[in-house]
Amino acid sequence: MEDGYQNRTAFIKGAKDIAKEVKRQASKKVGRSVDRVSDEYSKRSYNRFEEDDDDDYPTQGSQDGGYYRGDSQAANDDEGGHSDSTEGHDEDDEIYEGEYQGIPRADSGKGSLAGGPGSVGAGAQQFRDIGVSEAERRKDQEELAQQYETILQECGHGKFQWTLYFVLGLALMADGVEIFVVGFVLPSAEKDMCLSEPNKSMLGLIVYFGMMVGAFLWGAMADRIGRRQSLLISLSINSVFSFFSSFVQGYSTFLFCRLLSGVGIGGSIPIVFSYYSEFLSQEKRGEHLSWLCMFWMIGGIYASAMAWAIIPHYGWSFQMGSAYQFHSWRVFVLVCAFPSVAAIAALSAMPESPRFYLENGKHDEGWMILKQVHDTNMRAKGYPEKVFSVTTIKTVKQMDELVDTGTDTPVWQRYRLKIMSLSQQILYLYFAFMCFNFPEYKRTTFMLMAVWFTMSFSYYGLTVWFPDMIKYIQKQEYESRTKTFTKERVEHVTFNFTLENQVHREGYYFNDKFLNLKMKSMVFEDSVFEECYFEDITSIHTVFKNCTFIASLFYNTDLFKYRFVNCKLANSTFLHNKEGCMLDFSDDFNNAYMIYFVNFLGTLAVLPGNIVSALLMDKIGRLRMLAGSSVISCISCFFLMFGNSESGMIALLCLFGGISIASWNALDVITVELYPSDKRTTAFGFLNALCKLAAVLGISIFQSFVGITKAVPILFASGALAAGSFLATKLPETRGQVLQ
Repeated sequence: MEDGYQNRTAFIKGAKDIAKEVKRQASKKVGRSVDRVSDEYSKRSYNRFEEDDDDDYPTQGSQDGGYYRGDSQAANDDEGGHSDSTEGHDEDDEIYEGEYQGIPRADSGKGSLAGGPGSVGAGAQQFRDIGVSEAERRKDQEELAQQYETILQECGHGKFQWTLYFVLGLALMADGVEIFVVGFVLPSAEKDMCLSEPNKSMLGLIVYFGMMVGAFLWGAMADRIGRRQSLLISLSINSVFSFFSSFVQGYSTFLFCRLLSGVGIGGSIPIVFSYYSEFLSQEKRGEHLSWLCMFWMIGGIYASAMAWAIIPHYGWSFQMGSAYQFHSWRVFVLVCAFPSVAAIAALSAMPESPRFYLENGKHDEGWMILKQVHDTNMRAKGYPEKVFSVTTIKTVKQMDELVDTGTDTPVWQRYRLKIMSLSQQILYLYFAFMCFNFPEYKRTTFMLMAVWFTMSFSYYGLTVWFPDMIKYIQKQEYESRTKTFTKERVEHVTFNFTLENQVHREGYYFNDKFLNLKMKSMVFEDSVFEECYFEDITSIHTVFKNCTFIASLFYNTDLFKYRFVNCKLANSTFLHNKEGCMLDFSDDFNNAYMIYFVNFLGTLAVLPGNIVSALLMDKIGRLRMLAGSSVISCISCFFLMFGNSESGMIALLCLFGGISIASWNALDVITVELYPSDKRTTAFGFLNALCKLAAVLGISIFQSFVGITKAVPILFASGALAAGSFLATKLPETRGQVLQ
């Protein structure tokens, strides 16, 4: 035994020395490509020796070239089901299999060092062997998928899945809240921060840019470091920056915090659906993933209710001098972080996806979690004595190499190498995905990209266009009640009441006093103010055009220069002007309540669609649900032509939302089921990022037509939905299939 161990150590040292020499010589001749060949030779030499030395040293069992527990091992295992990879090593071993597995190779025992390790022919053969290993890996994945489905059937559906349902629902609820936060606070924040129109537009879109980056990043991370860990990190980022955004005062810092908050929450949808699907058997998957979508609706209802209850209460605020102000809309922003915080606390008690562990060769971890699922469900059903019968689960051969950086390497250097390696792997996944290096998914990905883009473009564009159209209708109705006064002469009069929605042309005001009043939507044109006194004035949408002010005094008013358009001021004085933008909710009580009420109804209207899609998803199939709902949504768009009143637009908003939600549910289920486990969240994240890009385009385009025409947005939305429904029919049906 000791001789074998010494031979083994000597052989490994010699192989490393040979590899270094080969690398030095070969790099002078054929460049960097041969460097990679020599690295492969070094790794394979070690792997070859390990497989030849199986009789002397206990190693992880293999069968058909894969690393997993064989039947012969299972007979010798303890009842706990531990694999051999965690036991059987001498204390003095210098190299453990958990530290370095090499690239698995079915015929490695037949290999030979002869033939020149630095030769290009040997390198080509080794790269062909990598292709063989990849084929074996795919075979392992197919076998694991079949066995995993059988195990989920044995575990059953019960308490564990329902607990995870509510935990992940909180994360999905946080995503729904994030969509509505900025839209609800914008009317108040624009006054508090004195925002211009471009700044308001950027603040409205910034969350979508953040979610786009977050979906892209966290989707790939979840395939590399795990679903649970990635979701915890993303939700933590969302919580932290949501908290900060409620306290920061400047526009730039608020914008930055909302951007990073969006980056954090962007990972929730790709990870949540992938995570939950890996605990569901095929006959339950479509239905329960659709039920999970209910929490996005609950998030919208929560945001609407909290905005309705908090924002209009101006008394819920405090300030520290003129530099720091904390108004009620900031309380609302703070409250909107609660679902994310609750999700973090609940998720901390849940395990990682066992499918992720098994796909990454971690048999024992995956087995223990599946046993936990089984035991939890059996105890809840009244069968605590029922034993988890699975002792061996197929694991997938790993292509990654764990490189020993040496004990002398500083800790920071090791972490830097790990981060660089992880970054390279993520970039490779997306490069391969976007360049379609996975040819079996090329057509599917094209189709899904088109469907995600068209649905998002039309849905988000219309859902933002609806409220803007309602505001426009309200504005037209308000302007229709405007009172106009022409050539009036007012002398020695004191105005101490609200002036609202009036137009005064060619008036003359002499020795008048305007005291402690509000001017809302007031327009003065070609008028003269002589020896007038303005004190404690608050103005909203008020402007003076081509007016003349003679010997007038302005004291403690918010009549700033931009309110005087082409005006002449002779011997007039401004004293103690109010600073900043004045925040007064009493002016927009009705409008604020209407915005919250409309969004509340629009969100609540998706409830019937959620219920129908959940009940029928596994009965009629994903494609019929997706295509059928898209067609009906397309038809419903044409009814928008008849929405000329406020109540009519609200009704059409509810109709469109209730129908289109079934399409979203079906699309989420199809996306989860079409991709294998090692690429699932990467693909979902990429498609969800594309969804947010389409949302930005849809919102920008549709908003530009508000007050101009309804025909163009309706035609855009209908055309996009029609194209999406047609392309959806070209996707493969996934009902009744095991999770790849």
